[in-house]
Amino acid sequence: MTIFAPPRAPVVEDALAVAKQWCAGRTIDDRPALTHAARVAVTVGEHQPDVDADVVAAALLHDAPEFAPATLDLDGFLDDRFGAEVRRLIRGMQSEHDAIDRQEPVIPDPADGHLMLLSTADKVVALRSLLRRAGLSGDVTAFFARRRPLLDLLAFFRTFQRTSVDAVPASLSAALDTVLVDLAEATAAVSRS
Repeated sequence: MTIFAPPRAPVVEDALAVAKQWCAGRTIDDRPALTHAARVAVTVGEHQPDVDADVVAAALLHDAPEFAPATLDLDGFLDDRFGAEVRRLIRGMQSEHDAIDRQEPVIPDPADGHLMLLSTADKVVALRSLLRRAGLSGDVTAFFARRRPLLDLLAFFRTFQRTSVDAVPASLSAALDTVLVDLAEATAAVSRS
């Protein structure tokens, strides 16, 4: 059973409807963007089954700043439709994504359990997807050699994982550790070249 099994909280139902609209025709990691959003939500629920519905809604909409209509007052929309906590989590994820894009990554405050949960699940899903795509590429070393900025972030991801140990469920921190071990093995040849 997943976090999406009925009955769903109204905020989750509404977030899923909006995510379907905004993600339509968009991709993340070579898959429909909605697939990524749903996997983040499911990962959160797998590791914390009693998670607040607001966190699930934020997981579904965490890429909203990129996908929402440009003319929309996103903060107003999120506050009115989903509440301040969902908006705060989405903006927190946006800040983290923007910092990573600038190669200036930051770790959220470990005391912010909701944001750490969401951020950790997002990393697990994204990095698993990256490893899957590398495997399908036919040349894992070449795949990662074209992604030097990602390789420069491996130390940050490891620091993030160590920080997550006491901030998220142990199983989720362990899932991130596992994917980072797999990523280190997959990129070992690139790092030496």
